[in-house]
Amino acid sequence: MKIAFIGLGNMGGGMAANLVKAGHDVHAFDLSADALDQAKNNGCTTYMAASDAVKGVDAVVSMLPNGAIVKSIYTADVFGTAPEGAVFLDCSTIDVATAKEVAGAATQAGYEMVDAPVSGGIAAANGGTLTFMVGGSGSAFARAKPILEAMGKAVIHAGDAGAGQTSKICNNMLLAVHMIGTCEAMKMAEKLGLDPQTFYEISSQSSGYNWSLNAYTPMPGVGVESPADNDYQGGFATALMLKDLRLAMEAAENSDSAVPLSSRAAALYEDYNAAGNGGVDFSSIIKTF
Repeated sequence: MKIAFIGLGNMGGGMAANLVKAGHDVHAFDLSADALDQAKNNGCTTYMAASDAVKGVDAVVSMLPNGAIVKSIYTADVFGTAPEGAVFLDCSTIDVATAKEVAGAATQAGYEMVDAPVSGGIAAANGGTLTFMVGGSGSAFARAKPILEAMGKAVIHAGDAGAGQTSKICNNMLLAVHMIGTCEAMKMAEKLGLDPQTFYEISSQSSGYNWSLNAYTPMPGVGVESPADNDYQGGFATALMLKDLRLAMEAAENSDSAVPLSSRAAALYEDYNAAGNGGVDFSSIIKTF
């Protein structure tokens, strides 16, 4: 299958490479020359314009920073340029309203489209073990699923257009809350004289069990190997967590949802990011405790 891939950053680069490994002919575009060089090394055919990359393809996959860019790329470079009958898969994390708007515009232009944000981080993007939360019609999902399966371990149809984005921001809102709770508990246990590894062994097998503790332990040298053991490099950057939390807070306001714990988590990540920690893994917030 010929697949255009737009957006070759920390996540997109690995995802495009996995499509190549799965046997697809990948037409790649990014504004970064270095990203294009890496994509070429990974077996992609590279283009200097998104409108050129999407010509003659069966599908377009995008992984972009925000909703405004997603809307601009699809409106200016994809709609009317990609062949009739191509399917579009936007894997960016953006606001629900824009996801629905772009999907609606795709339908009006005669295309099928899904919003398919991801969970798993850079390591999962490189390893092809992402989880995709997909919004769109049943027929669009059926067409998108084989493409997504080449890049992930789980592909879940969440509902109609926008449901993928709703799933992603609610999931990451929950992640922020239990990461901060995990950090608080680990540091408090340590200050009360309990060995952190002992606390991990107890809590990870009892009612304190959660993903941040069991699969992404935020304290170096404790529990499973994680970005904490690499000076919090790699993984899921604080700035990206904050981006998702801002989207979640916007959605909470628009839906009149009560999110007191999540609001506090968002405020803590706002402060932590403002202190210059946007580039390190979000679990490093344990340092503030």
